Amino acid sequence: MIPLELAEVREFAPGDLRVADGAERVTGVTIDSRRVQPGDLFVAVGRGVAFAKDALDRGAAAALVPEDTFGALAALGRTVRERSSARVVGVTGSIAKTSTKDILGALCRPHARTVVAEGSQNNEIGLPLTLCRIDADTEIVILEMGMRGIGQIAELCETAKPDIGVITKIGPVHLELLETIERVAEAKAELINALPSDGTAVVPAGDAYLEPYLKRDDVDVIRFGTGGDIDLKSFRPAGNASDLEIEAFGRPLALTFSFNSRYNATNALAALAAYHALGLPLAKAKRGAGEVTLSRWRGEESPLPGDGLLINDAYNANPLSMTAALEHLAERAGERRKVAVLGDMAELGPGAPAYHREVGAAAARAGVGALVAVGPLARGYLEGARGVAETRWAPSVEDGLAAARSLLRPGDCVLVKGSRAMGLEAIAEALAVVPVR
Repeated sequence: MIPLELAEVREFAPGDLRVADGAERVTGVTIDSRRVQPGDLFVAVGRGVAFAKDALDRGAAAALVPEDTFGALAALGRTVRERSSARVVGVTGSIAKTSTKDILGALCRPHARTVVAEGSQNNEIGLPLTLCRIDADTEIVILEMGMRGIGQIAELCETAKPDIGVITKIGPVHLELLETIERVAEAKAELINALPSDGTAVVPAGDAYLEPYLKRDDVDVIRFGTGGDIDLKSFRPAGNASDLEIEAFGRPLALTFSFNSRYNATNALAALAAYHALGLPLAKAKRGAGEVTLSRWRGEESPLPGDGLLINDAYNANPLSMTAALEHLAERAGERRKVAVLGDMAELGPGAPAYHREVGAAAARAGVGALVAVGPLARGYLEGARGVAETRWAPSVEDGLAAARSLLRPGDCVLVKGSRAMGLEAIAEALAVVPVR
């Protein structure tokens, strides 16, 4: 991290600052005392105040118990950002923020000193922590920006000052608070509004929800997807990789990526658009394309008995990502029987039952032979899944695991997916190590 003097930390992050003997500056920021490195500033978040002494004992230069936790972290991140000449990319959207960020990071690393947000660090805590990893020689910073309502992305942008904004997709998420997809678009478009006059917006081609926010004549707009500046012409999965034929700004581009999911091919288009906006050479994108490592629980694959396959996509879920995951299950299964273990989709508001029925219908279209629905809302999957031969409903993760075990056969291809609150990774991890009958 670009070092900060403790005197200025006191000034812009008021609170109880406990300083180690002889320390005058900090060279890193963490909220986890177990991850403290010598010279770090430990910021106590919530009950973290109990670990301030532990942080100092582990070599922290100082421990801060802030008066305003979010305000202090934002001030730290903003200050480091202001002292860097790195170009900053913000990635948001209703789906695939993390995967798009991961792909873009892999593309950039061979060409520039790059800092990429870890996992899904995309909120008032995670975003400043990513900014606090910027060093004097950092050239590119790739941030993920999440939101739960109007104004939150604008606040993150005030801290991050992005040069390039990527919106992956607009769809039905956070509807309990925002109520309509139009309001989701309004919230996500705060990223476009925050761009500087020479900034670049990367958006899906033909997205009617975003068009009202693309009127700025001082911002470049790159569209990806069908009919866009960067378009996918063919997708050929090959084991754990895939070959993509792309048309980029009127020119052909062939790349092999280290993922095998068709939906990530669309994410790769968004990443390539941002990569191009950063001034990096599309002709050399193959150097990073084969090094993509997706964050945890995003399509992770594990073998199952009898040449079976488990797809752990349990990090989160909404109607768009559920449908995409079911299509991937159908493609990845080949001749195997297709089994889906699907948990509730959260924060969909009054329309939640209908959305769950629609996903159940998508499971039937995908040729799912056995469906386990986990959680109260998940009953809707069964209502929509007409034609699925075997179905089970389970009220809890534990019951869902038992139901899955009762249905599975050697050689099955199994998808596990649900909203973060469901914690369905517990089912995936148990199935991966316990043989089926």
